[in-house]
Amino acid sequence: MKATKARKIATAPAPQPSQAPVWPYAAAALAALVAAFWAYGPALNGPFLFDDQALPFALPNFQAPLINWLKADVRPVLFFTYYLNAQIGDGNPYSFHVVNVLIHLVSTGLIFLIVRRLLEWRRREAGPQRITPKDRTDDFLAGLAAAIFLVHPVQTEAVAYLAGRSESLSAMFGLAALAVFVYRKQATVTWAVAAAVLALFGLALLSKQNAIALPALLLLTDYWWNPGFTFQGIRANWRLYVPTLLGALVGTGFFWKLIMTAETAGFGMKDLTWYQYFFTQCRALFVYLGLFVLPANLTADWDFSISRSILDHGAIAGLIVLVTLAAAAWHCRRRFPLASFGFFVFLVMMAPTSSILPIRDPIAERRLYSAILGLLLIAVDLLGRVKLERKVLVAASAAVVLLLTVVTHARAAVWSDSLALWEDTARKAPNKRRVRFQLGYAYFSLEPPDYQRAIAEFEKAGQLEPPDYNLLVDEGLAYDGLNRIDDALAKLRLAAMKGPTAHVYTQIGMVYAKRQRWPQALDALATAEKIDAGFGPTYMYRGKVYELTGRFAEARTEYEHALRIDPVDKEARDGLLRVMQLLQQRPAN
Repeated sequence: MKATKARKIATAPAPQPSQAPVWPYAAAALAALVAAFWAYGPALNGPFLFDDQALPFALPNFQAPLINWLKADVRPVLFFTYYLNAQIGDGNPYSFHVVNVLIHLVSTGLIFLIVRRLLEWRRREAGPQRITPKDRTDDFLAGLAAAIFLVHPVQTEAVAYLAGRSESLSAMFGLAALAVFVYRKQATVTWAVAAAVLALFGLALLSKQNAIALPALLLLTDYWWNPGFTFQGIRANWRLYVPTLLGALVGTGFFWKLIMTAETAGFGMKDLTWYQYFFTQCRALFVYLGLFVLPANLTADWDFSISRSILDHGAIAGLIVLVTLAAAAWHCRRRFPLASFGFFVFLVMMAPTSSILPIRDPIAERRLYSAILGLLLIAVDLLGRVKLERKVLVAASAAVVLLLTVVTHARAAVWSDSLALWEDTARKAPNKRRVRFQLGYAYFSLEPPDYQRAIAEFEKAGQLEPPDYNLLVDEGLAYDGLNRIDDALAKLRLAAMKGPTAHVYTQIGMVYAKRQRWPQALDALATAEKIDAGFGPTYMYRGKVYELTGRFAEARTEYEHALRIDPVDKEARDGLLRVMQLLQQRPAN
């Protein structure tokens, strides 16, 4: 009897009361739009930050053809959106930030639809009940879940950080696929529904690899609700699962080389094994749970220790508690179906980044972006069972959402400025080398640069871990900014020993040229050319040396060479225009 009853829950279409007014939904959408742009408003005019600066849109060649963008990464859908932004906004970060907020708004609407559908299924399991215009409990709880998703401070990193678009864009397509799945008109998936879900899954996967968890989420949903804790619905929906699982396998194959060889994520990491990462995540998952309940001490770069064994840093306690919670959720699945489902949704959606695939950074707040759906389901299920007067419940919910909005606005202000971001991060992770390096780079990038503070932070970074190539180059350029040429050259030559690249030798040449030590500058640039004859800045710098020494014809040749390699090199283009004018002004012999 229970299975039959549950099947009616899952297959009956959502009631559509014709007398229900549309204006409350329109008003809610408008309120969400205003709230989103106010909450994340401080970051809209923010610069490119952190990893943003290595992406094509932050580089001088952002006007490169679309094919160059799509070849730049294994996430072509993501990079296509970046390309469109670059064309519309001419490389200005503002348009990128606006699109990030709009993506977040679309995902918020999808959260509302998904939660409302699941709340409806939960209520029907308790007994058939018609939704009337006077009984909008499901709408209220779904709206509350969507509002928390919209303005929760932990979402700031995925929305305000342009590189975080990979998370929000992938989640948007994944949530759309889930919405199509739960709003299908019949329990058995048609080919049209299967095609729509598969297409959205592909878009999600090509935005970020984390979407690989979507097939597991769909299977969990079918098992839980169609008809209810049986495999009957899964077997009936083979039209969806066969191609989706094949797509997941193709996606895994597509990313397999990256998974096995990447330096920052994958099984090829020599200093972090899969089981050490798993032990670490047994603790890290509770950080995410804590951030959902109390979003305090948010930071752009977590300093979270690795558990090298099951006993290290209390990993065994975390594992025991996780297993206990999973057992409790399973045991209570009929009494609290939505909350129990939410717990497993959280685990499934966190699995790509918080299970056994090693990632250099054990924690990143943006990883909770889509997995927060599971925690929201737990919250609304429990809240819907609390016996409170409607006015009290609405007032308390409004107060919570308002508080979250204010905190998110403050957090977005931190993400609006590189120096503010890294000063905040350094206060919370003072002993992490990368944080000190990024803070030093933020001082270095000020207008005018604060070279003294930059060098101080670079030195702190070098004390925490042996200095690498990038640290030595930036420290050398900071010394150059203080006219401490010997210190600058010493750091740059150390960098050249660690990585003899064309780039570092062009910087050595630049330092010599600024002191009018032309022979040494040309020697360094010659070394750069030997290392990499295709490195355009070598010829641009040599063109400058020839221009400054009056060798205009040779300067023209070098600038033209630089532009053949990189047609959008502004310095080379400007230099070429200058020397052409100077050559024209020369009297004929």
